[in-house]
Amino acid sequence: MSLQKSDIEKIAHLARLSISDDDIPSYTENLSNILQLVEQMNAVDTGDITPMAHPLAETQRLREDVVTETNQREHFQQISPETQNGLFLVPKVIE
Repeated sequence: MSLQKSDIEKIAHLARLSISDDDIPSYTENLSNILQLVEQMNAVDTGDITPMAHPLAETQRLREDVVTETNQREHFQQISPETQNGLFLVPKVIE
């Protein structure tokens, strides 16, 4: 698929870009090359290939799920304006 000057002008208008007339031929060539590459990749038969979330078949390194902070609930609730049954009370914002 090759683009024309009018196509580049329309794309530039939609993207709200200002392109000088001297630059249009290079944009036309570059965008046409990109579209040809996409067409070439679409032509490849990928029916037998299993979709992957990531190109490398590695597992993610996870840290141990351990508590690293001490429970400071009482400390923070002491400086809170209002608490009830271990919960913070806040003003009603939806009527």
